[in-house]
Amino acid sequence: MPSTPLPPRRPLTRREFIAGSASLAALALGGCSAAATRATRTQVPAQPFKLGIASGDPSSDSVVLWTRLAPRPAEVGGGMPQEAFDVGWQVADDEAMSRVVRSGTAVADPRWGHSVHAEVDGLRSDRWYWYRFTCGDEVSATGRTRTLPNAGASPDKLRFAVANCQKWEPGYYTAYEYLIREHPDIVLFLGDYIYEKDSDSDGVRPHGQKEVKTLDDYRIRYAIYKSDPALQAAHAVAPWFVTWDDHEVNNDYAGAISERPDVTPAEFLQRRAAAYQAYYENMPLRRTAMPSGPDLQLYRRFEYGRLARFHILDTRQYRTDQLAGPRMQPLAGVPVDPGATILGAEQKAWLFDGLRQSPAAWNAIAQQVLMARIDLREGVDALVDVDKWAGYEHERREVLRFLESARIRNPVVLTGDIHENWANELWNDFDSPEPRPVAVEFLGTSISSSGDGTDRPDYLEDLLRENPCVKYHNNERGYLVCEVTPKQWRTDFKTVEYVTRRGAPLNTRASFVIESGDPHLHLV
Repeated sequence: MPSTPLPPRRPLTRREFIAGSASLAALALGGCSAAATRATRTQVPAQPFKLGIASGDPSSDSVVLWTRLAPRPAEVGGGMPQEAFDVGWQVADDEAMSRVVRSGTAVADPRWGHSVHAEVDGLRSDRWYWYRFTCGDEVSATGRTRTLPNAGASPDKLRFAVANCQKWEPGYYTAYEYLIREHPDIVLFLGDYIYEKDSDSDGVRPHGQKEVKTLDDYRIRYAIYKSDPALQAAHAVAPWFVTWDDHEVNNDYAGAISERPDVTPAEFLQRRAAAYQAYYENMPLRRTAMPSGPDLQLYRRFEYGRLARFHILDTRQYRTDQLAGPRMQPLAGVPVDPGATILGAEQKAWLFDGLRQSPAAWNAIAQQVLMARIDLREGVDALVDVDKWAGYEHERREVLRFLESARIRNPVVLTGDIHENWANELWNDFDSPEPRPVAVEFLGTSISSSGDGTDRPDYLEDLLRENPCVKYHNNERGYLVCEVTPKQWRTDFKTVEYVTRRGAPLNTRASFVIESGDPHLHLV
């Protein structure tokens, strides 16, 4: 059968998408049907684990284990027969895998790209485990994962890394080679796992693929990215919590609106359905995130005991369209429109409820785009990017004033997207002559997107003069490392000096501390 349910003559309606994907969801939940016969005599192709392994979305007693069978990753179908295969999995409490505590079998079905999402439960809280997969006589590499503390526990410390934006062509994933040495408890990935456009022919490693639009196209693009050894190692070192931004589908898309005005919403939803399915197939996500046509429930939260609650947002799927005109627009002309939303009503209500009821010492909001209102042009006339929260000013004010009025404990916003490092204080009112910080924002730079960067103290000087809420800026590649205790949150900005060749040294360019109860940034 075809790999994506596209009709021959007309675009699918949302209802048809949902009905068609329901059978796929039933398949993934209940095993194989006659339409996808399980292989019993077909030999497993050699080296089917070339895309690596991963774990994600842990709880206090369970974790998702992921792999995808693809002996020839750059081919349609990954080099696998169009049959379903049994894939064994094991979890042990030692790296040698000699003390197996859980094991089972999952089904890798071609209609889901031969991906595996094994939800392993019955694990002990707050501890490390090791895992691997088998298929026939083939054995995967061994990965490390962990469970979270119990909800009522009071951990002394959490150490985690933040990464995003890993475009293939501009540079190597050197930052991941260092990230794995940080020994993070978890990794947060905040979007742009792949980029959808034509290959950059002038990049240091062009992949040659044209812009991706179909399910097979997206699968191959993920396979190209996942072939990188440093990315595979980063997935194998700790569990990941992932969310997307725009490039997993289409640059700057908003809900059902493509960046191209000649593409109708119905046409774009076909592409979004393919992109969302490929995203699920390639990420360590739970069954609750299984896509239904062009819809995928990605926003969710997790608890690290009573130390920290994390709200992971989706600022693409539910947003209204950006303002007409260029992305960079004068602030004076941006309307404060109560009908414009970047979250959607349901997600916003969910966020406010989760923040209001949180028992945690720290409340993190992991999301995609710049929340602070930054004047990006020197001079009198402020210029803002309307693809960010600045284009949804009414909702930004609503969120920040809620943090203040509801007295949310220690809110910290974690952001990706713009390939730069920023440390910002988030004010209750950016227009007030005496604004008060109500939260802080750490924006992490890219792993590789935009190629080699520079550290520009002169630009920081200009930014500080025009934007006193900004406390730090840096334009190199890298990642964040955050260490959280009951009394303090510390963020280190880790950067590599170049990505267009291998072997760049790592630097800690800046470190900031937030003291519990004080929403001000302090440079260490």
